[in-house]
Amino acid sequence: MRLEQLMIGVVTAVALAACGGGGGGSAGGAGFAALGTSSSPGASAATGASSPVATGGDTPPPTGKLLDSPVVLATMTTTQIDAASASRGIQALTGRATCDVALVSLNYSASGPKGESSNSSGVVLMPLGSCQTSAAPLVAYGRGTEVLKTKTLADAQNPETVFLAAMYASQGYAVVATDYLGFAKSAFPYHPYLHADSEARAILDSIRAAREAVGVVGGKLSTKIMLTGYSQGAHSSMAAQRLAERDYASEFNIVAGAHLAGPYNLSGAFQNPVAINDYQFWVPFVVTSYQKIYGDVYGNVNEVFKAPYAASIENLLPNPTLDYGPLMSTGALPGAHGETPSQVRDALIQPSYLTDVQTNPNNALYKRAKENDLFGWSPKAQTLLCGGAGDRTVPTSIHMVRMKADFDARGVTTVSAVDVDAQIQATYGPGGSAPTDTASAAYATYYTSYHGTFEPPFCHARARALFDSMR
Repeated sequence: MRLEQLMIGVVTAVALAACGGGGGGSAGGAGFAALGTSSSPGASAATGASSPVATGGDTPPPTGKLLDSPVVLATMTTTQIDAASASRGIQALTGRATCDVALVSLNYSASGPKGESSNSSGVVLMPLGSCQTSAAPLVAYGRGTEVLKTKTLADAQNPETVFLAAMYASQGYAVVATDYLGFAKSAFPYHPYLHADSEARAILDSIRAAREAVGVVGGKLSTKIMLTGYSQGAHSSMAAQRLAERDYASEFNIVAGAHLAGPYNLSGAFQNPVAINDYQFWVPFVVTSYQKIYGDVYGNVNEVFKAPYAASIENLLPNPTLDYGPLMSTGALPGAHGETPSQVRDALIQPSYLTDVQTNPNNALYKRAKENDLFGWSPKAQTLLCGGAGDRTVPTSIHMVRMKADFDARGVTTVSAVDVDAQIQATYGPGGSAPTDTASAAYATYYTSYHGTFEPPFCHARARALFDSMR
């Protein structure tokens, strides 16, 4: 569930789409080539972990406080941003850049699922020049699933960062995006994957850090905050909106939320008998993360996972050196030989455990997943759900449709939903339609690219339309 390594040139191949993010999807999320910048040929944030905020008996400071001075790592010019969006063929959705964008690093105090003191890193994208004539509304963004521990959005070579600059920051929005706990500079020992409360806090803490950072670099923010995220990030951004509106309404003026292709119904996903694309990434990530958080998902790892994977899987993700493709090609996870999602699942998961989680309402994994579902709350700000019916990584029938039905059943009137499948088919389908020959290369390419490459720009364009109406 990630916005795949966005924008890697023109879509050239099917590489690694994701719910975990890469068992055969496109290497191009929303599709940008990474670009050099005016201050460097592609500045990259440091990836060494910083020390946790507090140790021993120290009293931890409030979360969201800067631990390092923010640094302007690079400036993305309008020319560079336009070249990237044009090369990917999505400039009609992003629009031409109206201003340059500064990329500012963040390292801030944060807390783990049990209140552990730690830190997270991230980035602020600050509009410059003519866009600085007025205070910028702030878009807080949750990124999709990554598996490489060193991956950071504070990197001008990260295609997802370039996409955010094109879609939002170069249009006058400030953007803050967290790397989450357990990634990049974070010293937290693991990533609490799809854990709603810690994801929400990571995003709200990034907003606090951004407010402090923009003052240091001479920027100005308005009071308006918009929340968005893609895939895992949509689960995070929705959880953040829920938490902000419930507990921090006086601190965060949330004027809109746009949650894109997100896994809101985790318990329903585990009960689904159909294996999703990239099963080998997201299932181990969730299972081992929840075991670290709750301690009761399994008694022994071999109850869940088959050999040879069980021996190393508990600390495999996020990985210090291996991204999606190498995790498969080295044999750390299945999927290197064109296996179907069902074949991947059957190679990885013990059949007795699979049956239990699908059918037993008292299964510990099912119950913990249900705790992290996002049903039962009522957004106060205008809220958009977006997805595509052809998504086989985060199926809309399990997640977006059921989420919208839950809002509707409780009379919530602030939420709208849009399906962008027709646009995706018209743009990327052979002859303007989704391919139907399951044995064809076109079929494989289309559906493995759908979640990570085709869907994101259309949903982000809908998100920005909502945000534009609230500026």
